[in-house]
Amino acid sequence: MIRILVLITFISFCKISGAQNNVQKLTLPEVINLAAKQSIDAFKQQNMYRSSYWAFKYYQADKLPFLSVGANPFSYSNSIRQDYVPQDQTWQYSEQKNITSSASLKANQNINLTGGTVSMSSDLGMSKNFIGTQLTTFSANAISLGYSQRVNGYNGMRWKSKIEPLKFELAKKNLIQSNEDIAVKAANKFFTLVDAQIEINISKTNLANSDTLYQIGKGRYQVGTVTQDELLNFELNLMNSRLALIKANQGLIRARSDLNSFLGFDKNTVIECIMPTEVSLALQINVDDAVQKSMQNNPNIIAQNNRILEEDNNVRLIKARNGLSADVSVTAGLNQTGLNVGNAYQNPNRFQNIALVGLSVPILDWGKRKGQILMAKSNREVVVNSVKQERIDFEQAVVMNVMEFDLQANQVMNSARADTIAQMGFDVTMRRFKIGKLDVTKLNLARNDLENAKRAYISSLRKYWVSYYLIRQLTLFDFQAGTDLTADFDKILNQ
Repeated sequence: MIRILVLITFISFCKISGAQNNVQKLTLPEVINLAAKQSIDAFKQQNMYRSSYWAFKYYQADKLPFLSVGANPFSYSNSIRQDYVPQDQTWQYSEQKNITSSASLKANQNINLTGGTVSMSSDLGMSKNFIGTQLTTFSANAISLGYSQRVNGYNGMRWKSKIEPLKFELAKKNLIQSNEDIAVKAANKFFTLVDAQIEINISKTNLANSDTLYQIGKGRYQVGTVTQDELLNFELNLMNSRLALIKANQGLIRARSDLNSFLGFDKNTVIECIMPTEVSLALQINVDDAVQKSMQNNPNIIAQNNRILEEDNNVRLIKARNGLSADVSVTAGLNQTGLNVGNAYQNPNRFQNIALVGLSVPILDWGKRKGQILMAKSNREVVVNSVKQERIDFEQAVVMNVMEFDLQANQVMNSARADTIAQMGFDVTMRRFKIGKLDVTKLNLARNDLENAKRAYISSLRKYWVSYYLIRQLTLFDFQAGTDLTADFDKILNQ
């Protein structure tokens, strides 16, 4: 059985050492920077930002003049037309056979102030008659100006001008926060690998110590100073240490594979994490400053403001749809006809104008209008109260994270000191055991204390750095540099 365990351990070591074609020794900041550049998470967030950017450009383009060209190149008609002759009070039938074609150039401009649309157009038409005189005539509308407006108290363009820039600002903040989300993930995966590396070191040390103790135990058993059950206990500890090392190797392989995948490395890359051993006791974050920065920068706050604004827009829109409304359209232009294109555009003096006014007045709707408006207002109140509660919870989360972080630096220092003391205590206990001054029970206790101290130290380091990046994620502020976090938006768009 022991030989099998030794063989399994040897194979595990061979797999790890054989795969070390490309060893990357990385610090925590290096892992975070790599994750921000080449992880799948970063790629997804950048594409989401690009999508939001083009949505905002679409909104901006909607505020600019729109030019379009229309054409009906060919239309042929061969039919019988029915016309009423008032003098004879009879119907007259005539054959129609002609071809027509037309082209137009039109420009539209939305007016943000009123929500209406100004238009300008120019049209040219041709008609060729194959019956009677068989003339070809041209008609030109040299220029036509128009304006259309819905009069109901709702200006959609003005509401868009409030909502769309806020959405784009939210997209920017989401991109910046996504970098901090990646940093939190990277820190957790980094320390998972550090934990695995520490477990390997602990397991190797325990295996070496267990083997030494077993050899000492066999010698003492032969001289009668160690009983058989104590010797069997030494051997059991040795076998358990070998199994622990195999398990630690498997954990190391999983942790490395997970970090490799996250960073986009190939399977032959072996990452070795360089554990950060120093923390800044001077870095203390003021709670009020953190809350203020989170309220200014966090995308959740912007999203909440946008939700309230959209509910205000919805209430106003429903009121407008269910109230008095009018559609006004006015068009004026100059046109001319001729036997050729030049004559059709010469001295356009025929003035044409069109004015249309449409009214819609609700008279009896059995409470439908009132119900829709009250429902919209009720939905808005639900959103407003939800936002209030969310902000209270969010502020509490910021406060708790900052308070925990401010205490965590001392916890790291205390854990580091406890680890040092535990190591010194174990070394003394081991020396005393070797000279026969202590029994195996006290040695096992010292070893357990040492393992727990090392694990507690790594855990406190993890909490310190993850807590730091969580605060950056909440506030989008670098408290070390004293500046707001940002991103290279132009570089992302040009990639």
